[in-house]
Amino acid sequence: MTPAPELTINGTATIDGATLFAPLTLTLGAGAWTCLLGGSGVGKTTVLRLIAGLETGAAFAGRITASDGLPVAERVSYMAQDDLLLPWATVAQNVSLGARLRGETVDLDRRDRLIKRMRLQDHMNKKPNALSGGQRQRVALARTLMEDRPVVLLDEPFSALDARTRADMQDLAAEALNGRTVLLVTHDPAEAARLGQSIVVMTEHGLTPCDPPRAPAPRRVDDLETLETQGALLRLLREGAA
Repeated sequence: MTPAPELTINGTATIDGATLFAPLTLTLGAGAWTCLLGGSGVGKTTVLRLIAGLETGAAFAGRITASDGLPVAERVSYMAQDDLLLPWATVAQNVSLGARLRGETVDLDRRDRLIKRMRLQDHMNKKPNALSGGQRQRVALARTLMEDRPVVLLDEPFSALDARTRADMQDLAAEALNGRTVLLVTHDPAEAARLGQSIVVMTEHGLTPCDPPRAPAPRRVDDLETLETQGALLRLLREGAA
């Protein structure tokens, strides 16, 4: 994997002439986790999809740049809230989907190492309907890692999981994505307080940074400073919705 760059998105977005988000500048630290929170409809997912080079339905006026000056979109992998697994494909086939769609030779050793890393080695030949929700998300994470991109965009990938499984997936993702430039879009102040090395709240008025806890991520759920950050984020979200 090439070194993870710092990314900056600067600009404004409109839909049918109406402002989706006002002029903003969001910087994603190189090799660090940035957590972006906000209410529904403020443009969080649009920011993420713009960085990924995906269709948004919005008109964007601005720039998305990397600190090394190289193109951004082709160095991005994306993990959505839904696992988006092919129901007729096995775990092994889903993990290697990107290479197969591009007509590339699948690196079977790498695929198998990632499946083992996700504790899925006993499920390689199972179809998604035979897996739990947490197992399906681990398949999706392995598929994201299989792409081996320095920039990873996460769009609420753990929000549908129960609390214990969500915490397990947060721990696993933090370990697996260490050293990559990560943008996590989330509604959950607790998740941002556990994982964020930079935390930003997005409202219709713009971006407000929130100091992350000093402990390294992933932080303990009962860590006092993490709980204080969670409370500060909730206050910012409520103020933004007022």
